Amino acid sequence: MDVRWYETFFQGIVLDMWRKSRPPEQTRLEAEFLARTLRLPPGGRVLDVPCGDGRHALELASRGFGVTGVDLSKEQIEAARKNAAAARLDVEWRQADMRDLPWQSRFDGAYCFGNSFGYIEPAGLDEFVQAISRALKPGARFVLDSGMTAESILPNLREREWMQVEDILFLEENRYHAAEGCLETTYTCVRGGETQTRTGLHWVYTLREIRALLAKAGLIPGDQYGSLDGAPFRTGSSYLILVSAKQ
Repeated sequence: MDVRWYETFFQGIVLDMWRKSRPPEQTRLEAEFLARTLRLPPGGRVLDVPCGDGRHALELASRGFGVTGVDLSKEQIEAARKNAAAARLDVEWRQADMRDLPWQSRFDGAYCFGNSFGYIEPAGLDEFVQAISRALKPGARFVLDSGMTAESILPNLREREWMQVEDILFLEENRYHAAEGCLETTYTCVRGGETQTRTGLHWVYTLREIRALLAKAGLIPGDQYGSLDGAPFRTGSSYLILVSAKQ
């Protein structure tokens, strides 16, 4: 398994597919949830990592918050800059690894949305959480979402799935490596006569393990939800949202 898969994964048709599969209304609902749950002060500074093409960052910036977005993908950061310019929004963008967060006590809140928590191997994830903690002011909140907790993914795991997203046929094949606690997925995107295939990894954690990882970094876990409307997270829930606060 290539643990640095994310360095070359995020480009091409797969990005077009994900952009098309997230309607603007979904982004607005998620941004509303983040603004409310992070308890940001008016004009507060918020960190979005990894930010992708900036769909959450731009929505929060439009609400008057000072947003910094970090992502390793050159294609994603270029799209984010283009989208911000088109919307006439001032957002700070940084192309960097999600662990490369140089700030100290700068942000009033931070979030890791888009099911990206767990992209990097366990030691790297610990570094990421520690970097998030350093970047936050005391009392600031951190919110993550995941569809890949053990309680979510293992009861519902399918070996193969497919869906049509506008003009793109999207197929995935899943293989769970139990000894490593890692899900290996091969994604195939077909559009017109073009086919692109990528392989990605996602490390799977129990909710208890995630809470312990956050607490180790000084991020005290709090509420946990199974949906944006505040439903409780349970075994079999397809989605986890976990809120923590910097000591």
